[in-house]
Amino acid sequence: MSVKDEVYRIVAEQAVIDVADVSDDKTLEALGIDSLGLVESIFAIEEAFDITVPFNANEPTSSDFDISSVGAIVRAVESLVAEQKAAR
Repeated sequence: MSVKDEVYRIVAEQAVIDVADVSDDKTLEALGIDSLGLVESIFAIEEAFDITVPFNANEPTSSDFDISSVGAIVRAVESLVAEQKAAR
């Protein structure tokens, strides 16, 4: 499964919607994911990819992890996965 497919699956699961309703241009808010759902999504992403996401739930806008859209999240996760592979 690709990073994009797995992120889409996680987002859809958190939003309790069909994966087909998730797209790169959608925001988490537009998909009905609140701040708690965001934190749960981050935990699920960390677990699925065995990465640490640089995200502070208390200050989400000051984070290096772009959560502005699903596509931004996919790109950020792809970058973290690539960094992790390079570090091994």
